[in-house]
Amino acid sequence: MAEELKVPKVWIGPRSYATKKARQEAVQAVMGRYGIGKVVDQEDDDLLLRDLLDMHPDAEGKVGPGVEHFRVIATPRGHHKGPEAVLVDGSKVAFSYQKCLDAPTHPQRVKAAMRTEIQPQVNTYYEARKASQTLVSDESGQELAPADVHVSYFQGPRFLDIAMDFVRAAGGFDAIDLTAETERGLALFTDRALADRWHAHHQEHAVLGLLSAKENLRRPRV
Repeated sequence: MAEELKVPKVWIGPRSYATKKARQEAVQAVMGRYGIGKVVDQEDDDLLLRDLLDMHPDAEGKVGPGVEHFRVIATPRGHHKGPEAVLVDGSKVAFSYQKCLDAPTHPQRVKAAMRTEIQPQVNTYYEARKASQTLVSDESGQELAPADVHVSYFQGPRFLDIAMDFVRAAGGFDAIDLTAETERGLALFTDRALADRWHAHHQEHAVLGLLSAKENLRRPRV
């Protein structure tokens, strides 16, 4: 019997799609649910657009101080609908969802792999807080349900700043080779000694804290 050919999935955040077309149609469906100028007020739609914006090649510049909410606007030529991020400082940033769906650049893949590499540290921090019965927001002090907890870098340097300091010390993005990405976010450093250095660097510089999902959504997604 011939071995079944596995078709690789594509992703937006944690959402998987069988084809690139299905993924694009999911974004277009969000656009279709709102009229021009309307706020994207359904939570699932809002979360999808936040994860989508994270995939933009200039995500750091687009997100800025953090996204308050999204609106649907007419594209520059006025023939289609597109997303606009309204930031927490009141500024507005339109972005192309098609650019978000393009294949990631090597720097984007490296940054995703860096997050994957240090996920055990994040998990350990969460479990320690849970064991000590301190699942409370470090911003508001409110008690958090386990399903409503987000580990955040809001109390210290951003993840991006920690990562970029390491990348520069390592000789730039081109000096970091990655394994094949079999599932979203599962590419790793091929050089395990370099990976160990990254783990130690993150452990030394990261200041983690807890936020609720809503609090975290207002933070810069970098």
